[in-house]
Amino acid sequence: MADTGPERETGTRTETAATGTATAGTGARRGRRRGLRGWGGVAAMAAACAVTAALTLVPLSRGGAAGAVSGAAVAAPAAPAAEECEDPEASLRPSGADGPSVKAIKDRGKLVVGVDQNSYRWGYRDPATGKLEGFDIDLARAIAGDILGDRDAVIFRAIPTNQRIAALESGRVDLVVRTMTINCKRAEQVAFSTAYFQAGQQVLAPEGSPVKGYDASLKGKRVCSAEGSTAYEALEKESFGAVFRDEHDGGDGDEDVLTVPNQLDCLVRLQLGEVDAVVTDNALAAGQAAQDPAVELKGEPFTTEFYGVAAKLGNDDLVRRVNQVLVDYRKGPWTQAYDKWLSEVLPGIGGPPAPKYRSG
Repeated sequence: MADTGPERETGTRTETAATGTATAGTGARRGRRRGLRGWGGVAAMAAACAVTAALTLVPLSRGGAAGAVSGAAVAAPAAPAAEECEDPEASLRPSGADGPSVKAIKDRGKLVVGVDQNSYRWGYRDPATGKLEGFDIDLARAIAGDILGDRDAVIFRAIPTNQRIAALESGRVDLVVRTMTINCKRAEQVAFSTAYFQAGQQVLAPEGSPVKGYDASLKGKRVCSAEGSTAYEALEKESFGAVFRDEHDGGDGDEDVLTVPNQLDCLVRLQLGEVDAVVTDNALAAGQAAQDPAVELKGEPFTTEFYGVAAKLGNDDLVRRVNQVLVDYRKGPWTQAYDKWLSEVLPGIGGPPAPKYRSG
């Protein structure tokens, strides 16, 4: 579906920066290509997401477990120096005050949020309606509703995985709500809210594949991950002999086969037989397995990761305001969103992670 500019979605504006978005994928693979089931298939979503860029963001350089149970806030030490980071999930204490960042949003009358349009049940464009939907989209609307009094007072800008930080640093978006893992490296570049979801890295591969999980069964296999993702970082640390870099990775001739701008591209590569397995967050992989029953999660999650809402470094008042929204969101709306979008593919999660705050 070609898109030559911003769209209106019931009063909500959507802009897209879809460099490298998947455009192929006409069938799933179980030793051969086959028709897709689920919500309409990856091919349908890929076609819906193959849009003309209405917004250009500066690309990022390469350098740049079980469900959690809700609980009381956990006090954490004051934020250490970046090289001493020990608890990146500890965020600023919540506040409903209007600081300069919040006032700028109110003056504009719109909250600008970087989101995904490729991750089924998280942030995806429904091919039937063309509207963005999912767990992250609901959270972004809740933040807009709190700051501006209108859940539709939001401009969604669809950004690839590898442009999330660049979008914030350039000021193209106020926030990123895009299954973004909080970690020490990223905390040097952006400011995170408290965690709103717990996930973990896991392997996705076709049914019947000799790949058994994140282990020696990956030796010699072609493994796909998204550029700028924690999955790629995990493979850099321990690949088990897998082939996970393109020959011209990060350069002008980057093949975008083993490392791709958007995580959905990995599933398309898997369906086309161009890779043997995918490493990604189990929360995203579960949605992809729901789209295509010919693939499945392999082994167990091998990391524990927490998703946070990201803001530009220094916009402390906006981070505090998001944390205040999350205080109320955890009391009911989180469960409603989980039941609507994720309970079917990620069953058994009792609630959101408990917030951690810095002392002082």
